[in-house]
Amino acid sequence: MHSPRQRRAFLQDLGLGLGSVALTALLDREARADASRPPLRTPRAKSVICLFMIGGTSHLESFDPKPELNAWAGKTIAETPYKAVLESPFLKNERIVVPDANGLVRTEVYPLQIGFQKHGESGLEISDWFPHLAERADDLCLIRSMWTEDSNHGAQLQFLQGRHRLDGFHPTLGAWTTYGLGTLNENLPQFVVMGTPLADCCGGKEGHRASYLGPQFDGVPLNVDPANPLPFAQPAQGVYREEQTGEFDLLRRLNGFAAEQFPDDDALRARVKAYELAYRMQSAVPEAVQLDSETQATQELYGLHQDETREFGRQMLAARRLVERGVRFVQVYHGSNGGAGSWDAHGGLKGGHASLCKQTDQPIAALLRDLKARGLLDETLVLWATEFGRTPGSQNGDGRDHHPYGFTVWMAGGGIRGGIAHGATDELGFHAVEQRHFVTDIHATVLHQLGLDNSRLGVPGRVRLEKETGHVIHDILA
Repeated sequence: MHSPRQRRAFLQDLGLGLGSVALTALLDREARADASRPPLRTPRAKSVICLFMIGGTSHLESFDPKPELNAWAGKTIAETPYKAVLESPFLKNERIVVPDANGLVRTEVYPLQIGFQKHGESGLEISDWFPHLAERADDLCLIRSMWTEDSNHGAQLQFLQGRHRLDGFHPTLGAWTTYGLGTLNENLPQFVVMGTPLADCCGGKEGHRASYLGPQFDGVPLNVDPANPLPFAQPAQGVYREEQTGEFDLLRRLNGFAAEQFPDDDALRARVKAYELAYRMQSAVPEAVQLDSETQATQELYGLHQDETREFGRQMLAARRLVERGVRFVQVYHGSNGGAGSWDAHGGLKGGHASLCKQTDQPIAALLRDLKARGLLDETLVLWATEFGRTPGSQNGDGRDHHPYGFTVWMAGGGIRGGIAHGATDELGFHAVEQRHFVTDIHATVLHQLGLDNSRLGVPGRVRLEKETGHVIHDILA
């Protein structure tokens, strides 16, 4: 008689053509029955689409205009009426200043590189680099009072996990979402990741992993390519679908025998069900990213007909199709360049941000418009985020340095009030000074809208800090 361990090894080693990427993230739901607890309150949202701009988008050139930067351009901050910002109790690191060639500390004010206009009935001020998104102003909730602790690009991981990198790896927002709620569609991954992830310097794939919650809650990387959407999740080379179907039929019969011989072997049942789920995904996932089935008008809405918007537009359209089919959490990275990220504008801010905004503006606006037209925006929370902002002072003559003291993110849909700006930075955009929010307040708010209490999510033996769980931003809830 074979032991349960031998039988599990046999099932694992069978040539089913299913790689570890799909299987690791999609292990049996029985193994996490305690995690798929019901919401603690009536949810306002069913799904989340998180758009993460890698490198640190300038809040000053996107969603938080500061005309005083133009008024005092070329002067050091100490020469302005706002020199007190340099003595703020919030100030705890050195990135407010840039040494010149002679080693002298200079903090010259750098003027705004783009104009702003008021938009919609709300009159929200939005950068001219986002003309399409500006048309959705009344759907947006700008949160202009964010702050974080890491002054370098470890802030990417801190935003997504809620803990400093020095504290080790922790579950991400997407992992907590799926841990708390489970899936809405047994044929699709519950947590999908698109775009190139964070670079290894800044957290790498830990930006969408589940850490101690277990790999079944990791984000599953997805290509917007129906021919190969899930790496390593197709039949092995030379294996036809019919052959694979026969192999699964054999597995089902073997599992029936095993269930009689080993009725208490939960791990065996989990492994077989995982294979079955991955098999179902082989049909469901390609269909979800089959964008050619969309009308020409929809494809053009997302910018698929233009070189500069095509890649991100395809990801935005796929995101809509995924949440439409019940995927809980879709995380889309933009700006990965193998290092700190394309949005990291230490120099050439004007040209760099103009190009990056053009890549993302129309596709994001199309996502919001499309979700709303289909009645999905009310139940889908869209989060646009980045790790920190940029300094009011100049760097390298035409850029801005990292700035963790005040920056902007926005939300839309999912029971969030639209057409409002919440919180504020000071006159130079230096410090978050009104209704300040640490990055995990975003986590708490997103999970709250999904019906979960972030402070009550956890596992035995793991103590979560209050800062890690955050506080719900009740003022922005509809």
